[in-house]
Amino acid sequence: MSLPEGPLVAWYGDDFTGASAVMEVLTFAGFPSVLFFETPSAERLARFGDLRGIGIAGEARSKSPAWMAANLPPVYEALRATGAPLLHYKVCSTFDSAPHVGSIGKAADLAMGPDDWAPLLIGAPEIGRWQAFGTLFAAAGGDVYRIDRHPTMSVHPVTPMDEADVRRHLERQTEKTVGLVDLRALKTGRGATALAEAREAGHRIVALDVIDAETLAAAGALIWDEAVKGQLFALGSQGVEYALVAAWRAAGLAPEIETGAAGGPAARVAVVSGSCSPITAEQIARAGSDGYALIPLDATAALDAEAWTAEKARVVAASLAAIGEGRDPLVHSARGPGDPAVAALREAVARAGAKADEVNDRIGEGLGAILDAVVREARLTRAAIAGGDTSSAAARALGVYAVTAEAPLAPGVALLKGHGDDPATDGLQIALKGGQMGPPNFFEQLRAGGPGGRS
Repeated sequence: MSLPEGPLVAWYGDDFTGASAVMEVLTFAGFPSVLFFETPSAERLARFGDLRGIGIAGEARSKSPAWMAANLPPVYEALRATGAPLLHYKVCSTFDSAPHVGSIGKAADLAMGPDDWAPLLIGAPEIGRWQAFGTLFAAAGGDVYRIDRHPTMSVHPVTPMDEADVRRHLERQTEKTVGLVDLRALKTGRGATALAEAREAGHRIVALDVIDAETLAAAGALIWDEAVKGQLFALGSQGVEYALVAAWRAAGLAPEIETGAAGGPAARVAVVSGSCSPITAEQIARAGSDGYALIPLDATAALDAEAWTAEKARVVAASLAAIGEGRDPLVHSARGPGDPAVAALREAVARAGAKADEVNDRIGEGLGAILDAVVREARLTRAAIAGGDTSSAAARALGVYAVTAEAPLAPGVALLKGHGDDPATDGLQIALKGGQMGPPNFFEQLRAGGPGGRS
């Protein structure tokens, strides 16, 4: 028995940081993969040779169901055309979503035919996510919380999580019912039986518990056994790929390799952050003590074109001045959910009668434009974007059309290599960091090119 030739997994990430996490899991397990920033042409796809994973980074996490209906079907067709046995709609590992924005249910409805079913796998112990009896748990600050009591996700500014049972949460977003293969079935070898029973009961989506290495591999085997029967659509975090790799290794189908080597130190780096996460806030504070120049961005300026142009120019100038002084610039629109900047932006949007999602896109694009200008002017070779929603808009401004994984920085975050037609950014090393990802010294690790430094 062996794995089929060609791509094994084709995925769409509903934000850029999450999309890159799938690529990292596959690549560092010995399955070369690439992530495109838009649906690739045959010519661009051919530039990367033989691939085992092909991904497309998107922004559905911050979009409406109407946007999804207009934009996701062509992406799904492109994924199907790869011939990969498994097609994966990658969602955030905290599962935050809602019927009106980032609807995972709508994404499933658009992908699935009348006779299709889909596995749902969110748990990923490697990054501090566990699902037990359908209930999702996530780590934060050294503790583990039920997702509806998580200090960040329970008060998320756009999609607060008020339901920890992934079945109930998803059923708010689709008319499909969601079944469960629980950890008891997986640990007693009854996973396939429980899956068959869930499908016979009429459940079109079936969630799989994952709490440890044993249940991870068992869940991965269930998914892969179904995928090789014919293309299978799956929903989930990068836990899907962790599970597949675990199952392939258990079956002797995957190479046992060490993860990528450290990327080495960079002379200078630049960072932009649109994250409101307290984890990112702690990392920003730590970066300041590690010598970064912390440069606040007034996001309320995005409501006025002239003011926004001036604010971006000010921040670019401040960043270049910091580099001239031998410091790494870190531009941030907020430092945690309690930052007065968050409330100020919310109030400014309300006063202007503007649409919050359009303003957020403008902020993300602005951060990307700032980073692009700084990288080009200072001729930097390494940069980072923090914030899942931010990354989607900001990464597009860098003039690259795809990334590949080079070296791990922290669980869920890697040093990536940009590929583009512009020599100024082709080969740029970039990290796309989700708000919940990375240790307190993450930005020091970014500068060093790998784990290390003061903890």
